[in-house]
Amino acid sequence: MASHFPRNQSFSFAAFLLLFQLLTVNIITAAEAQIGVCYGMMGNNLPPANEVISLYRSNNIRRMRLYDPNQAALQALRNSGIELILGVPNPDLQALATNADNARQWVQRNVLNFWPSVRIKYIAVGNEVNPVGGSSSYAQFVLPAVQNVYQAIRAQGLHDQIKVSTAIDTTMIGNSYPPSQGSFRGDVRSYLDPIIGYLLYAGAPLLVNVYPYFSYSGNPRDISLPYALFTAPNVVVRDGQYGYQNLFDAILDAVHAAIDNTRIGYVEVVVSESGWPSDGGFGATYENARVYLDNLVRRAGRGSPRRPSKPTEIYIFGMFDENGKSPEIEKHFGLFNPNKQKKYPFGFGGKRDGKIVIDDFNATNSLKSDM
Repeated sequence: MASHFPRNQSFSFAAFLLLFQLLTVNIITAAEAQIGVCYGMMGNNLPPANEVISLYRSNNIRRMRLYDPNQAALQALRNSGIELILGVPNPDLQALATNADNARQWVQRNVLNFWPSVRIKYIAVGNEVNPVGGSSSYAQFVLPAVQNVYQAIRAQGLHDQIKVSTAIDTTMIGNSYPPSQGSFRGDVRSYLDPIIGYLLYAGAPLLVNVYPYFSYSGNPRDISLPYALFTAPNVVVRDGQYGYQNLFDAILDAVHAAIDNTRIGYVEVVVSESGWPSDGGFGATYENARVYLDNLVRRAGRGSPRRPSKPTEIYIFGMFDENGKSPEIEKHFGLFNPNKQKKYPFGFGGKRDGKIVIDDFNATNSLKSDM
């Protein structure tokens, strides 16, 4: 490698220190930029959109997920610099799937009318649609809606800047333990495989909602709280060459392996939701939520054991406690109260050290863990 330093000139320690500081700033900035927050609106006491966007900016939150193309929010996002996942609500899928003109009009109204002053990065066509679950009636429309929206984006030459995908939950994973043996359930493969094939073709990531909380609360006998909260002091699950010290990475790599094990091709994963409730259910306490969310923000600066080279892009659910959601537990996922006061003391700024805190909890619980 050729030297970038002038010949016959000493490279002082002070210069080295300056270079190190510059590199460190860049690393921290890259880590910050991996965190977004989902802006849900299912509450009757939430602040107006322009105040919410100001709250994102004042707290250095640089990415947002919107679940529908709320026009007030899109207007307020203009020139904010915030990158956006823009959602297509499930009830709108059929119209976009069955009529390409509808998809073109949707893109014109909600994307082109705001681009590029609103930095739309992904379009999430449908959320947690499952061909064998309560949302099964929407399943037949997801891929054709994705394709129609993609074609409308492509026609404008924006398909490299705006990626079109859909968001799934991890109930589609059939086997998740050990993570390297991750696989999708047999009864969803005919739905999911063609979507993965499209994502490979379009160079788009799969959006996945990842919730260690629900894995833990559903099986606390086998999954330890420290493992779920990122506070286990040592590797808990050894999986060949990979070691897992937290459940989030294990779930995420089970998804990576499930994609790889379809043999369709390499598709990246964006964590489009993750969070921990502060009330309303087993293990849903303020302290557990604080520790999980704080460590999740710190975690965002790196990749997973299976895919270590690229930091994981993560969107926290959600911005506010939403009193219009049900069941009760879903009302308590907010980072902020509706009065815009922070629920938790941590922030999103460049002074975060990226080191996961493991001393907040006694990590002596049983460490037998799977998903």
